[in-house]
Amino acid sequence: MKAQTVADIARTDALSHPRFDGPCRTVARDVFAPGTHESAATAREREEAAKAVCGGCQVRLPCRRQALAERVLDGVRGGLTPEERHVLLARTRPVGAF
Repeated sequence: MKAQTVADIARTDALSHPRFDGPCRTVARDVFAPGTHESAATAREREEAAKAVCGGCQVRLPCRRQALAERVLDGVRGGLTPEERHVLLARTRPVGAF
């Protein structure tokens, strides 16, 4: 059986994939995703809590790569908010690409 690469795993959700056995797997998933009718202050607190979980994670970078590759639109992944991922993607867009 062929070993899976990060590119293969990018087709799945990193938070539930066994290769990404990080601390996020022991924390409530709602820490990583926005709540319904969440205030801006609550969102910032939740995002900071999620980033703290990601901070020392050994699979933070593969998780981040997966979120960027799949254009995950919600929640903290790999220590980045959707807005931070959007900025990163905008900076790396090839010249002339729209």
